[in-house]
Amino acid sequence: MRKFLISTVCCATLHGAVAHARPPGNGAPDIKSAESELSYRSYITSNKRIKCLYGYAANKTGDHAAAIQIFDDCIRRWNDVFSMIGLAQMYETGIGIRQDAAQSTALMRRAAQLDDGSSYPSLARYHFGVALAEGYGIEKNIAEARRWLHKAADEGVNEAAAYLDHLDHLDHQDRAAP
Repeated sequence: MRKFLISTVCCATLHGAVAHARPPGNGAPDIKSAESELSYRSYITSNKRIKCLYGYAANKTGDHAAAIQIFDDCIRRWNDVFSMIGLAQMYETGIGIRQDAAQSTALMRRAAQLDDGSSYPSLARYHFGVALAEGYGIEKNIAEARRWLHKAADEGVNEAAAYLDHLDHLDHQDRAAP
């Protein structure tokens, strides 16, 4: 559903930009102008918050440098949770940027501590809880992991509830071992 929504928003935005491309003197559409207005790079310095979605699209289509700049700017300007998660995932995978588990987890923590009215902070709480449980980019802390995972599960993140079940199973195995 989220991918469909993002795709729909991006397509509607792109359609509007093409429809409003200024025609040159002969009345024909100025394709070169429309292309430059539609490039991901044109959103790097944009003052419009919609650009944060373009960071995701830029990353998924391989323009990682533009994605990083867009995400960084959205985080700086609006403390945008969606952008924190996107950039954290880039640091986690090392695609388009140097892999850095600590930076990835720090961004997830920052996003997890926010509440912007969307479901993205809940998703960040889940990812931060998993990082704590596995010691990914941060010292392993099962009790703290459980706290974040419970919060995410209470907010409807099914994966968080499943991961808590996984931790309970591991806990049970540890107690049963001789």
